[in-house]
Amino acid sequence: MTEPQPTSYREAYARLSRIAAELESGEADLDRVLPLLEDARAAYAQCRERIEAVRAVLAGDWADGEDGSDEDEE
Repeated sequence: MTEPQPTSYREAYARLSRIAAELESGEADLDRVLPLLEDARAAYAQCRERIEAVRAVLAGDWADGEDGSDEDEE
């Protein structure tokens, strides 16, 4: 049974960390590996989406003001 999908970056990252620890321990039952990998893929996708959203905002909104001009100061 898979866990509910994390709703925040922090939750998704924590889920990835737990999965990695379980897989690295070598104690994960073979029948559990596929569900763990599916959960990891979903959590990774959520993290990546949030990171890309932040990058887009930083590249778009913040880059507009980096040329040194301030259009509001006339």
